[in-house]
Amino acid sequence: MYHSDISSEPDLDIHDKLRLMPWGFVFLVMLISSFGVTLLYSAGGASFDPWAGKQLTRMIPGLLLMLGIALVDIRIWFKGSYVIYGVLLALLAAVAIIGHIGMGAQRWINLGFFVLQPSEHMKVALALALAHYFHNLSYEEIGNPFRLILPALMVLVPVGLILIQPNLGTATLTALFSGVVFFLAGVRWWIFGIIGVGVPFVALAAWNHLHAYQKARLTTFLDPEKDPLGAGYNIIQSKIALGSGGLYGKGFGMGTQSQLNFLPEKHTDFIFVVLAEEMGLIGAALLLMLFFILIVYGYVISLHARHQFGRLLGLGLTTTMFLYVLTNVAMVTGLIPVVGIPLPLISYGGSVMLAFYIACGLLLSIAIHKDAHFGRNNLD
Repeated sequence: MYHSDISSEPDLDIHDKLRLMPWGFVFLVMLISSFGVTLLYSAGGASFDPWAGKQLTRMIPGLLLMLGIALVDIRIWFKGSYVIYGVLLALLAAVAIIGHIGMGAQRWINLGFFVLQPSEHMKVALALALAHYFHNLSYEEIGNPFRLILPALMVLVPVGLILIQPNLGTATLTALFSGVVFFLAGVRWWIFGIIGVGVPFVALAAWNHLHAYQKARLTTFLDPEKDPLGAGYNIIQSKIALGSGGLYGKGFGMGTQSQLNFLPEKHTDFIFVVLAEEMGLIGAALLLMLFFILIVYGYVISLHARHQFGRLLGLGLTTTMFLYVLTNVAMVTGLIPVVGIPLPLISYGGSVMLAFYIACGLLLSIAIHKDAHFGRNNLD
């Protein structure tokens, strides 16, 4: 069995950490965040009110928090991973009891100084906890199904709490990214095969517990024109805006669907459509290219870590970013049903933005402390 003892190897000083900081990654995060503020400025009618100004005030401290997290030794995050997971799990449970209700869902909790959506931060906490757990197991031990009961419960409990909010999209992405971490940790193919056999039965049970509006989203996915003023309205307006943008777009602040408020949730779930309408295919491709570079950068950082904890944590966090971008773009282009997933660092919202800055900070910490010694479980 691998040991989780943390070496007493001398820490890096602040100058070493700043030298090892992957500033290209930091620049990409700043650039994408600025892109988001610019789009919110346009969506607000060429005004910082009501969204762009607030997003900017969150962006600056968020970036500072990201850098602060990056400078913390990765072994500290290893030690505190289960505590962080426990706190987020408690907050998720609290949402069901005293959570704030908005737009028909109970997903937020008022902390006084901040309204938090714990489900967004649970993905980061779960990545930390799963990386810690699998870090301490050998490849042979991971092949033992009984060793997977605890991490499976660590995933299923928060996913269940997220489902009852209800938040089908976030619950699905949480389960998917967790499955990726299990696979990367070395869980055997036959176990995934058994899970795959049970998926249709789970899906049927989930369908019977969906709310009416959630079922409507799914049933109108293939034929949104069946209910053009109801469940199909969002995607119809999204496709109109996407198509009208053409190659070069209508010009900054000149999108008719967004500026005349035909496009729903233009500052959150459908912010990518605002970009495509006003800056065309070229503008949309530019943003997607920035995300592509950021995600590849994240995978490179993860794979260069010489310890299993950093590798699994980084791969899990980067996969979460990838799934969010993929799901949002596929959703607003009509490739999948509308499931209410925002575009990271672009969509308006404090909890999502904060969660992704924290995730990026942890990736930076992995990069800086890629050679940190954890004991015999370092990768050679």
